Amino acid sequence: MLELRESCHVPRSTAEVSRYLADFSTAAEWDPTTVSAKRLDSGPIAEGARFELVCKLPLGTTRVRYTLTGLKHGEQLTLSGESAFFTVDDDIQLTATDGGCRIDYRASFQFPAFIERLVQKDPAGLEAMGRRTIESLATALRDDNPSPEAQEDTRRADRWLLPGVAHFTRAGYRRGRRRWPASTTDISGRHIVLTGATSGLGMAAASTLADAGAHLTLVARNRDRGESTVAELQSRSGNRDIVLECADLGLLQDTDDLAARLREQGRPVDVLINNAGALFNQRGETAEGLEQSFALLLLSPWRLGLGLLPLLRQSHGGRVINVVSGGMYTQKLDLDILAGQTDDYNGSVAYAQAKRALMIVTEHWAEAWSDDGISVNAMHPGWADTPGVESALPLFHKLVGPFLRSPEEGADTIVWLSRAREAGLVSGQLFLDREPRPTHLLHRTRESAADREALLALLEQYRPDSKG
Repeated sequence: MLELRESCHVPRSTAEVSRYLADFSTAAEWDPTTVSAKRLDSGPIAEGARFELVCKLPLGTTRVRYTLTGLKHGEQLTLSGESAFFTVDDDIQLTATDGGCRIDYRASFQFPAFIERLVQKDPAGLEAMGRRTIESLATALRDDNPSPEAQEDTRRADRWLLPGVAHFTRAGYRRGRRRWPASTTDISGRHIVLTGATSGLGMAAASTLADAGAHLTLVARNRDRGESTVAELQSRSGNRDIVLECADLGLLQDTDDLAARLREQGRPVDVLINNAGALFNQRGETAEGLEQSFALLLLSPWRLGLGLLPLLRQSHGGRVINVVSGGMYTQKLDLDILAGQTDDYNGSVAYAQAKRALMIVTEHWAEAWSDDGISVNAMHPGWADTPGVESALPLFHKLVGPFLRSPEEGADTIVWLSRAREAGLVSGQLFLDREPRPTHLLHRTRESAADREALLALLEQYRPDSKG
């Protein structure tokens, strides 16, 4: 048997460190020897929870199955791992200090005899691995990542256009993931309002946020689907702090009623995620006489954001995340097309126009609400394989299918903007894969200051009467 012992100190509470480490699927964020990690079961993190890690070897990789064998919250975690080449028992002791938490880590390895002889000839390699691991964990838990900025190769790809568009695929996500720092901000108890939560990006984001312990208010139009989603998330995550609010966000009255109910409940909103949406290939009007794309994709988030502003202010650091689309890169703002006042309706154009306008709203709110400490950002998910894309754009889905991101990959930046400490340092930005991106790729799509003022004047006509 070979044993490693390492320790470090981090400026976090023992409770936070315990919550983070008990979900061992986070190992891919901080362990330099871990290529990927996932949980194999579901439910609350407790003794018996199982994980699978793909770990680096001097040559190749190996899969290691871990079981959480002991958990004393805020005090100790023990895990047992087994692979084709070794078994390992990890013991992690947590001690509260005046400045945070001391972590004492011990790993006991058992190798087959021929491998153990090789390791014993050069134990320094194993010891160096242990030091790198504990140093990387300490860096992750300090949670002092800098304000997000686009890297030079990202800016260059966007300038060259086609390489930038290539980042919309799953290859773009995987490129970004390789260089992301760990995101360890504790969001347990943070109140997040998420629209469009029963499928696609919304469901993927809700699942990850539920696992992280957030208090979720999920907004859905269909009560049966909403209740099923809440039950599934509660069962899978063990998080009971998930509630449903039903509203048809294509209707302004429903949107206003939702905001009024949440204001009446009085719980501050830490994060509002405007995700609900659909691409309508046929022009249609709502029961209120508005073109449906205009109503659902723009007026609804506009009114919901204004309606929840008092609760965002109460959170002292609230965030708004508007989900837009890469399709907006093809469009210059046109108020007639936006409001559905033209004869030649095109669903994809209407969708992209609404998302272009929502991006302008994002920038406007970022400036208008900066004194309230509210950060407002937009993200686009790239090309993700969601039910909405498959039904609304079947030919695109068929042609690009092999390159589409999973819903979880598409939703990653939603989760990061909701969670990461550093994401709250910027406002008025558009993000893809955790990096700020330009709001225009083509000069011909840039709107004038007069265009922006005209849009805001139009939206003022739809300002909700009740501001709470």
